[in-house]
Amino acid sequence: MSTGPVPILMYHSVARLPNEATHDLSVSPDAFARQMEVLGERGFTPLTTAQLAAAWRSPGAPLPDRPVLITFDDGYEGVHRHALPVLAEHGFASTLFVSTGWLRGEHDTGGGLDLMLDWDQVRELAAAGTEIGGHSHTHPELDQLRDEELWSELCRCRDIVADELGTRPASFAYPYGYSSRRVRARVREAGFAQSLAVGNSLACRAQGPYALRRVTVRRSTGAEEFERLVEGRALARTFAVDHALTKGYALVRRARQVRRKAIRSRV
Repeated sequence: MSTGPVPILMYHSVARLPNEATHDLSVSPDAFARQMEVLGERGFTPLTTAQLAAAWRSPGAPLPDRPVLITFDDGYEGVHRHALPVLAEHGFASTLFVSTGWLRGEHDTGGGLDLMLDWDQVRELAAAGTEIGGHSHTHPELDQLRDEELWSELCRCRDIVADELGTRPASFAYPYGYSSRRVRARVREAGFAQSLAVGNSLACRAQGPYALRRVTVRRSTGAEEFERLVEGRALARTFAVDHALTKGYALVRRARQVRRKAIRSRV
């Protein structure tokens, strides 16, 4: 039974020829298939986000010896076309976090970065054992929104998923990984039981159910690097550039927030 940290893998697009907007955060179908083989060969057991969070909420609840989470953000069509057959072949669970305003259908706002899933495909993924979670409606930086805008993003996403699938989503992932104490509180108030950030480190119970960290899998992730990710080795070195950029951009975003608050206070 596992009691230690858990790798939560963050995927986006799975595509042979991704467009420029999604290229860096995409993986090829062949790479994805090989990565799933690695998980199987090394004895990992994929769980859904809800399963992991439920186990960590219950002291003493059993987890498999080598748990791992396979998560997809946004809702790209390749998750159905390329990832689903591989997941089904291995019997692997996964979680898909959808931006409801990006999916094809009546709720589409036109913001999708590439070919997106339609709701029939999302239902097929759900029927195959993929947990469907929320990822906002239009994929904004949630911590930059006013309260009413934030609440609308969360509730529209929640309600559309519930209407389309017949059940409310239990899990959420922050667009771009950005959150704040205010955002996390609103996510909880909207009825989501747990949510994922990025962080590029392993997840552990001490992070709390609304700030679980993930590691990024992208086009440049080679076979050896993937093995290090799932084993939790050399993560600080692997993501050193990401961490530095995140710290720098955090200063820019804080300055934006201060400026917005100043402008609002004068209105």
